Amino acid sequence: MNETYKRILVALDGSKMAEKAFNEAVKIAQKNDGSLTLISIVNDAELSTSAFSFSKLFAQEKERAETEMLKKIQAATEAGVVKVEPFVEVGNPKQIIVKYATDNVVDLLVIGATGKGAITQSLVGSTTSYVVNHAPCAVLVIR
Repeated sequence: MNETYKRILVALDGSKMAEKAFNEAVKIAQKNDGSLTLISIVNDAELSTSAFSFSKLFAQEKERAETEMLKKIQAATEAGVVKVEPFVEVGNPKQIIVKYATDNVVDLLVIGATGKGAITQSLVGSTTSYVVNHAPCAVLVIR
């Protein structure tokens, strides 16, 4: 990796692979004196169709994502990454990740090979595969 990556985006979903991706992204940001954006997408396809269930599950997922983000921001800051930004959204993870990378001129996108979601488990690697094929920047897939 001879490239200098200044704007690094790492996708988080609470999985073990996402944790590894986060750790690698922090190392790259440290080496390159780069900024790090943590992106977490609440997958609306995995939430119930019932309005009550949807709002309850959404609130739980949003709280989980925000709590995880705070921990990650603190860990990255303690590791010496000066600029760390969170981004939490609801929708289709693969599309939102690629759109964010495009709109924000990301240099490197770091993502785990697989995720944790129930639907993601049945379509192992579908988000990662989509991101690799559609991202406007280099993509580092962590296994």
